Amino acid sequence: MAVVAEPSKKLVCWSCGSENDADAQFCASCGKLQPYTPTDYFAFFGLPRRFQLDTASLERQFYRLSRKFHPDLYARASSEEQRWSLEKSSVLNDAWRTLRDPLARTEYALGLAGIRLEEQSRDASDRAAENGTAKQQVVPPDLLEEVFELNMQLEEMRMAKASGADDPETRGSLEAAKQNFDSQMKTSEQDLQRLWSEWDAAAETDDGETQQAAQQKMVDLLNRRSYIRNLLRDVEEALKN
Repeated sequence: MAVVAEPSKKLVCWSCGSENDADAQFCASCGKLQPYTPTDYFAFFGLPRRFQLDTASLERQFYRLSRKFHPDLYARASSEEQRWSLEKSSVLNDAWRTLRDPLARTEYALGLAGIRLEEQSRDASDRAAENGTAKQQVVPPDLLEEVFELNMQLEEMRMAKASGADDPETRGSLEAAKQNFDSQMKTSEQDLQRLWSEWDAAAETDDGETQQAAQQKMVDLLNRRSYIRNLLRDVEEALKN
């Protein structure tokens, strides 16, 4: 997601012929709704690509555009304007859901840079496994021993449940593991916020080297966080009565 200067693109208003920025939602001269032009979610909101956003401002912009794109306003407009309002309302909702969520925003921004994270959805992995194309998550090296021990404890708990009994010692170990994973998840969020700041600051000064370094650290952190999240889910499932 390195910052690259691009030639300014213009869009000619279909109604009055005035020139507007390519991602303009309305004509600056006549105020008419403009055709939907595919763009990224940041540009759709008129924002620079940054990992840190003012979510309060984003929310205000979302509700402002929701009112201006609402299909009821174009009930007597041309069929083209009606279609544009529906298209833009749909994109607006998708963009809002993505950008307001810090993790979804981070994954989306990395995706714009062509970066695909390790499989983060167990359901998606299961579907892929059916076709023999499952992409296994890589165990973080520092967790290898811990994961091996955890898998043994999970199996012991499953066997105890299957026999209608409980294993207090194993349950205690799993509860301790849950606390540990919860702590690691919180730490990962703090580390991610620090990396956002590093990347955004580097973007302001066109420091591509620092941007790339921060970006790679984000990828590693998100992959690790995803793996821990799956472990935490396994532990919570095993601890259910």
